[in-house]
Amino acid sequence: MKIISVVGARPNFIKIAPFIQAIKKHNVDTLIPDHKITHLLIHTGQHYDDKMSQTFFDNLNIPQADINFGIGSGSHAEQVGQTMVQFEKLLRSEKPDWVVVLGDVNATLACSVTAKKENINCCHIEAGLRSGDMSMPEEINRLVTDRLSDLLLTPDLISSENLLKEGIPKEKISFVGNIMIDTLVQNREKASSILLKDIVLRNICNDRHSSIDLRDEHFAVLTLHRPSNVDNYDVFSSLVKFLTGEVIQKMPLIWPIHPRARKQLEVFGLLEEIEDSDNLVLLHPLDYHDMLRLSIGAKVILTDSGGLQEECTVLGTPCITLRWNTERPVTLKENGGASVLVGNNIDLIRAAYYTALQSPRIPYKPDLWDGQTAQRCLEAILNYKK
Repeated sequence: MKIISVVGARPNFIKIAPFIQAIKKHNVDTLIPDHKITHLLIHTGQHYDDKMSQTFFDNLNIPQADINFGIGSGSHAEQVGQTMVQFEKLLRSEKPDWVVVLGDVNATLACSVTAKKENINCCHIEAGLRSGDMSMPEEINRLVTDRLSDLLLTPDLISSENLLKEGIPKEKISFVGNIMIDTLVQNREKASSILLKDIVLRNICNDRHSSIDLRDEHFAVLTLHRPSNVDNYDVFSSLVKFLTGEVIQKMPLIWPIHPRARKQLEVFGLLEEIEDSDNLVLLHPLDYHDMLRLSIGAKVILTDSGGLQEECTVLGTPCITLRWNTERPVTLKENGGASVLVGNNIDLIRAAYYTALQSPRIPYKPDLWDGQTAQRCLEAILNYKK
């Protein structure tokens, strides 16, 4: 059997690592040569910055991609179109049995469409997530990919139910658990051994904050990148005012800053205010282990990321999600998780922040978030029958 897996951006890298490990283990354990799997890893290059790409491959022991399309930046149409052109050529030369796509980035959409036009089986890992927000490009990617895929591997029972409600035949759906948690489980011990001060020294943007004293449960973390939060001056400036006027008055705030957010701070004339705030530490984008260490030690995380909602749930770290919706409702407090939705409403953010400061850490693992999802993903592919 030949499998081609596709990655395009950081969330994909975290998910593909355990899947590759599962394939390697299968090939070692299989005594029949014909049952071994030939695997090709394709990187579309959607995240082209070394800090956002290569360090993840290195840290998570992901082998170098067999092919890197080098798509880089561009509009959604440019990324999708260029990926489809190159992927079509690859599929016609390699003729795989399966194409495996992950998550909801542009590479996910482009390669699932191309695979089905070439009549090749397509498997979607992390299927069934729904935010209900059609203004999010990721939601469109999810809907199209799930409609086309032959095998839909879901991270939770809510996602499986979403697919059934959309009319997907149940024989196409397999509940396997959350593959991102496999990576967390495998790397938690290593991440826990990292010193907080070393993370700051390795990644700091402004040396004046290099001596800040960080202690577990006594700092906050912020990640921010979505257009709804950083592209509008009124919204972004209100968030900055809350961060500098209230959050850092209680404890240090660590902000691994996304290039988009940094650019908008500069455009809006807000960067100097951030850099002059004594208790706010700007870091460059972090590798997986450093970010996981911050998640393990933080008293609270403020984020508009999807993956951090999941990590916080397992770690028990209170998570203030700066979005009005989430495709991961299993992570919400009302469902046992650690996340609360507040959008970009400062009153809601403030209330959630002060509540979090008084909240204990309560780890929660939804069903099958046990570190064995990648193995179940591979078994579902191997056992698939049309």
